Amino acid sequence: MRDFVLYVTIGINVLSMFGMIAGILMHSGRGGGLSDMFGGGGGAALGSTSAERNLTRITTVLMLVWVFTVVALGFLLVRS
Repeated sequence: MRDFVLYVTIGINVLSMFGMIAGILMHSGRGGGLSDMFGGGGGAALGSTSAERNLTRITTVLMLVWVFTVVALGFLLVRS
């Protein structure tokens, strides 16, 4: 049972890692980012669009999932 939980935790960790990478790469740098990609570059100077806010929230949740799975893996991999 411990091995099953370990493998599921590793799978969740890897999926959240790739999700974070994709989310971070879609964020705006100096340009418009995700909003500029879909033609919303004109309003980029007025602040973040709802797409950027949602992307930030999704990336934050993925980051929290990743951190929790890293901590869980730390506990699971301890051989006492």
